[in-house]
Amino acid sequence: MIEGTPLTDRDVTIVGAGMGGLATAAYLADAGADVTVYEKNEGIGGVASRIHADGFHFDAGPSWYLMPDVFERFFDHFDRSPEDYYELERLDPHYRIFFKNGDDRSPGDTASDPDYVDITPDHEQVKAVFESFEEGASEAFEDYLDEAEYTYDVGMEHFVYEDRPRFRDYIDRDVARNAEGITLIGSMQDHVEDYFEHPRLQQIMQYTLVFLGGSPHNTPALYNLMSHVDFNMGVWYPEGGIKGVVDGIADLGRELGVTIETGREVRHLGPTGNGTTAAVGATGDRHVPDAVVANANPAHVERDLLPDGVRNRRPWYWKSRTYAPSAFMLYLGVKGDVAPLEHHTLVLPEDWDPHFEGIFDEPRWPKNPAYYLSVASQTDDEVAPDDHSAVVILVPIAPGLDDDEETRDWYRDRILADLAENTGVDLRDRIVVERSVCVSEFASRYNAPQGTALGLAHTLRQTGPFRPGHRARSVDGLYYVGSYTTPGIGMPMVLISGEHAADAVAADLTGTGRQRGLLPF
Repeated sequence: MIEGTPLTDRDVTIVGAGMGGLATAAYLADAGADVTVYEKNEGIGGVASRIHADGFHFDAGPSWYLMPDVFERFFDHFDRSPEDYYELERLDPHYRIFFKNGDDRSPGDTASDPDYVDITPDHEQVKAVFESFEEGASEAFEDYLDEAEYTYDVGMEHFVYEDRPRFRDYIDRDVARNAEGITLIGSMQDHVEDYFEHPRLQQIMQYTLVFLGGSPHNTPALYNLMSHVDFNMGVWYPEGGIKGVVDGIADLGRELGVTIETGREVRHLGPTGNGTTAAVGATGDRHVPDAVVANANPAHVERDLLPDGVRNRRPWYWKSRTYAPSAFMLYLGVKGDVAPLEHHTLVLPEDWDPHFEGIFDEPRWPKNPAYYLSVASQTDDEVAPDDHSAVVILVPIAPGLDDDEETRDWYRDRILADLAENTGVDLRDRIVVERSVCVSEFASRYNAPQGTALGLAHTLRQTGPFRPGHRARSVDGLYYVGSYTTPGIGMPMVLISGEHAADAVAADLTGTGRQRGLLPF
């Protein structure tokens, strides 16, 4: 946050109580502003909400706690720590990967478990796994991680924590000096192939791209930094799941004076003529604060909330974007144990290119999908009744697919059969609770374009200054926060987005930054 710019007596409205909106609220309240958060749903968290059913508790959306340093930095700004709000447990293994169709080797030469590998906090164990696939891969793994760590350190310090919303912000000696040695162009696929030949190793190094809403062929190589996040920083589980993190941020905000009102839908946003933006609720109540920060996505705000004359972009702009995948999700309460599934489990086909093509090139339901399972009950006894398991299955699919009930039933059966065949875990006769979410729910509940589950994909043309900025360019007093803005997708990035949005509001309300509301080029 900008230092020395108190916002006492300033009134700010946040539209949406997702993680980005809650983070922005905390920063602004800490700077002295009177902050109110309006959330249309009955619960907070946005996609990071929770589903409760008959004693089972499921994180509805994000389930991986990565980049703990970002959360520590966030809470430290307020002289607090994550442990003041939730405990963390490092997972071991970080995750398990099942490979479909067998493989030409047996991990560890163990005949009893030839179809999966574990990625653990022990680098020597991971290096042994890599070497068992490919001679020399353990050394290549170390070299790859060295580069990933360098990219992470430089990228976070100079390109993520420091917001650079305009192209001219990159024309700087400091930027050029710090960018030296970072692979900024080329695809992740090309980059990983420089280190590893075996397709399984390439998959292990690239599965995190799903968190960025991209594929190996359309995500820039600079995102090799995710391997530092994965292998060096570890995978953690917060007490209470991801919803526990959301609740912690909300509790922090309330301690700072933030008011959070759920069940309060904002139906209209618009300029008032005096440099501010009005927020009009579902019942017609009208509030004119000094600033409005929309945690709702910019496409929805422009399409549904702003009047025609002040929209930043024409409808074709949003139609032409590359959206991150949607998801077919099953929330299953299951009787009995589900070993050998781990807390985080991936099931990957021998060739996953057709799946990615079915997301980004020729939208279709994948025939041989790559998918992910979260089994929080393997770590947390509170999320399922005794002798039961809480299982979430997530299949990335193309946004905009038709997901009528018949299609969803068909695909549900297909995934459960695939799971039984490739992991040996058959859930079909043991399910006692079942919920599903797909394209339709992401579109209706979160107003997501084409029902994307994540936002704008991190393609080269949608990274950095190519992403929407935090200031609404044609409406004074209106700002954006969340995964559609910089720095991007994922809980850590959304937390940082909250800081950037709050900085923009503070700069403009104190007269130190209005010029940055101009076009970003």
